[in-house]
Amino acid sequence: MNSRIAKLLALACFSAAFSQSPASAADALVLMTDFGTSDGAVSAMRGVAYGVDPKLSVSDLTHQIPDYDIWLGAYRLYQTANYWPQGSVFVSVVDPGVGTSRKSVVLKTRGGRYFVGPDNGLFTLIAERDGVAELREIDEKVNRLAGSAESYTFHGRDVYAYVGARLASGQISYQQVGPQLPVEAVVKLDYQKPARQGNVLRGIIPVLDEKYGNVWTNIPKSLLDELNVGVGDQVQVRILHKGKQVGKYVAPFHHTFGGVPKGQPLVYLNSLLEVAVAISQGSFAAKHHVGSGLDWQVELSKPGK
Repeated sequence: MNSRIAKLLALACFSAAFSQSPASAADALVLMTDFGTSDGAVSAMRGVAYGVDPKLSVSDLTHQIPDYDIWLGAYRLYQTANYWPQGSVFVSVVDPGVGTSRKSVVLKTRGGRYFVGPDNGLFTLIAERDGVAELREIDEKVNRLAGSAESYTFHGRDVYAYVGARLASGQISYQQVGPQLPVEAVVKLDYQKPARQGNVLRGIIPVLDEKYGNVWTNIPKSLLDELNVGVGDQVQVRILHKGKQVGKYVAPFHHTFGGVPKGQPLVYLNSLLEVAVAISQGSFAAKHHVGSGLDWQVELSKPGK
C-alpha cells in the first residue's frame, strides 16, 4: 500500500469516527432533591445511576430544597432547566406523598428535555413555560431497581434515579417508560400569576436570592415595560403576606447594583428577566423581614399612580 492510499484510509477512518450521530452519546442526568447531603441518600441515587451506566454524566441541581417544599422545587427546575442541552434528564424528588397513590411520571417538554419524578405539582412551572409534549406514567413492574419491590419510601433511588439513568443512557426509549397520559393531566400547583391591573403590577415572591437576600418576584420585564419604567425612575414596592401589607418602599430602577450607593435599595431585573428588589451590598429580605412562597405577594407601581 503506497503512502497516498494509507493517508486516504486514515482520513476516512478519522472522519467516520467524528461523524457518528450525537444521539449515540448519553444525555446528562441532573439530580434535585430535598434530601440534603448529611446522609447517604443522594450517594445511593448516584450509585444506582452509575450502576446503570458507569459512563453517565451525573450532576446536581441542588439537594437543599427545604423539606417537602414542592413549590421551591418547581421553581428551581424553572430557573435552571433551559440552560441544559436538549435531551437532558432531570430526576426531581420532593415527594411528601411517597408510596401513596400519586403517580410517578416522566414529562417530556416541547424543547426535548425529560423530567422524572412524582406528579405532585413539581413540574408546574416547567409545564407552563415549556409546554408538555408527552406525559408517561412509569411502569414500575419493568422500570424499577431489581430487588426494591418491598421498599416503599425511597422512590428517588428505586424508581426515579433508575429510570432517569436508563433513559439518559439510551437503555430504554421514552415510549418504554410506561403508558401515555393526557398532557393536560399533569398536576399543577395553584399560584398567583403575574398580572397588570390598571397602573399596578401584581405577583408573588416565589423565592429569595438565598446568598444575598434579594427579593425576587414572578413579574416579567414585559409587564414592567408596560409601566414605561426607565433607568433612574422611582418604583413603589408594596409587599404583602397572606394579603396583609408588611412593607411599602420606594426605590429607583437600575440595571446593576452599582447604580445606587452601598446600602441603598433598588429595583432591577434578575437573571431570569423578572423584577427583583435589593439593597446594594446588603440583604433586603433580612432588613425588612421578607419571606417567599405562595403566600407572599408583591405590588409594583409608579409613586402617586
